[in-house]
Amino acid sequence: MKLNKLTGALIIAGACAMSQAQASDDRYIIQVDNSKKGVVKALAKKLGAELHVDGDGFFAATFTGKDLSQVKGLLNNPHIKLVEADQKRYPLGIYNDDAGNPMQQQVTPYAVYQSQADQLTFDANAGMKVCVIDSGLDQSNTDFIWGNITGDNDSGTGNWYENGGPHGTHVAGTIGATDNNIGVIGMAPGVPMHIIKVFNTEGWGYSSDLAHAANLCSQAGANIINMSLGGGGSNNTESNAFENFRNAGGLVVAAAGNDGNNVRSYPAGYPSVMMIGANDADNQIADFSQYPSCTSGRGKRATNDEHICVEVTAGGVDTLSTYPADMATSSSMTADGAAFASSAMENSGNASGSLYFMGTAEATDGAANGKVCLIDRGNISFHDKVANCEASGGIGAIIVNNEAGMLYGTLGDTNSTSIPAVGAAFEDRTALMAATNANISIGTSDYGLMSGTSMATPAVAGLAALVWSNHPECTGEEIRSALKATAADAGAAGKDVYFGYGIVKAADASAYLTANGCAGGGTGSGDGDNTTSVELSASGYKQKGNSYVDLSWNGASTSQVDIYRNGSKIVTTSNDNSHTDSISVKGGGTYGYQVCEQGSTAACSATQTVVF
Repeated sequence: MKLNKLTGALIIAGACAMSQAQASDDRYIIQVDNSKKGVVKALAKKLGAELHVDGDGFFAATFTGKDLSQVKGLLNNPHIKLVEADQKRYPLGIYNDDAGNPMQQQVTPYAVYQSQADQLTFDANAGMKVCVIDSGLDQSNTDFIWGNITGDNDSGTGNWYENGGPHGTHVAGTIGATDNNIGVIGMAPGVPMHIIKVFNTEGWGYSSDLAHAANLCSQAGANIINMSLGGGGSNNTESNAFENFRNAGGLVVAAAGNDGNNVRSYPAGYPSVMMIGANDADNQIADFSQYPSCTSGRGKRATNDEHICVEVTAGGVDTLSTYPADMATSSSMTADGAAFASSAMENSGNASGSLYFMGTAEATDGAANGKVCLIDRGNISFHDKVANCEASGGIGAIIVNNEAGMLYGTLGDTNSTSIPAVGAAFEDRTALMAATNANISIGTSDYGLMSGTSMATPAVAGLAALVWSNHPECTGEEIRSALKATAADAGAAGKDVYFGYGIVKAADASAYLTANGCAGGGTGSGDGDNTTSVELSASGYKQKGNSYVDLSWNGASTSQVDIYRNGSKIVTTSNDNSHTDSISVKGGGTYGYQVCEQGSTAACSATQTVVF
């Protein structure tokens, strides 16, 4: 588990492009007739340019230290049509937290969108209960339906409803923070939970604690156990306890570990436990997420078991969730009255005044006196930037990222500054540069950011409860299989040691169970008998870099049919016996197709698989 300070964040983030007289890295695009390009390129090289892209009707070149007007003057040639800045382009975040300060309004964490939890409704009457084995759930946070929450104490850890550090409260919020217009929202909002406090502020327990906790979870009527914890070495008693829970129909999830290596951690490494890795908001694997092999033993005794390695991942980087009261730090920022994203760096307090741009703030500047310093990231430490602002008489500091996304940082362990300092997103630089006044505030919060497979694990536990509440007739193992069958492939094509089957998608998993039944395999959700005569063939091909699948079927009796891809309905179309599916995702992948009579989840073809 890795701790970050909260981006308490009042956000109105715009995707704005910077307009500059000098290009990024002094790099420019020169438009020229192809027939004269050689002459102009030779001129550019003679003038000291470094040539880059050679395109149709243009080339790119770097003129170190020269702005646009200087380059235009140097390239005063009749063959040149245009000289312009070669602007940098950055990958944009795929998923983001909602705008807002969770102390004032409800904020949806990015992983909710990434996992499709917002596309499915939790059924509170389905009897789901998640058992959270952790450091307690602090009753000071009101973002829970406390009437749905019970708990047990382990020996020596104190009351389960008082925190033994923020970890357990953060985990519980990801699972089940309620939908109540304040704070955050969990994967299964308001799901009943049973809290077992096995950790305190010392932060460790024993295998025997976990084995005993598994029995307490069973006695409390839990369907799912969440363990955002782990350690080295297996233990027979512990393993048996979780296997018994699984055999009774439950589901156990545990964190893969945060050391970024291939070591197998326990209890996640037991076959009865679903091992969870962490990805970020851009569908990339977290650098700390452990990735043990699925193989155990050596030589002729080596065996392969997908249940002893990462099976799926979920968002676990900079995860926003609940904290015990006032244990997190948040920030807010406005410029000319408009709210912008910010991240608290250091020093509680408020600063309001005129904005002054200090560049990279590598020296003091008397013009910053009495003002809020706007500072670019780069060249010197954050601490020294803020120190120079304060030494200049500045009353607050905003440091803007120099790459896409929010700037998260601190002023170091030896911070000697006292003015409030916040980070800002690169995308907001243009608007901030144009503003005349700013207000920044840093204070305590009941909501904070953490990173780790400890954060991804409760996401999967909550998602499992969400999906299972819509299919209560299924077992935990069947929910486990559905989550894997419909996970979005990420990283290397197909199953791999980092992502397992991929990133969990709740709505797709629910649709898969609707179409195929708890046991999967196209039997539907009825009595398990598929009596339809629908027959399907699927043929995949690529054309100009795009992937297509031609589907042909017969035997459906309705005027229209529903077509499913990887368990999720993609279209309702005329029953004309053919359809072509276009897949927008680049690269390889495995796709399972079914055709069902419209409105039916039983009258379906067998699944046909296409691999690219």
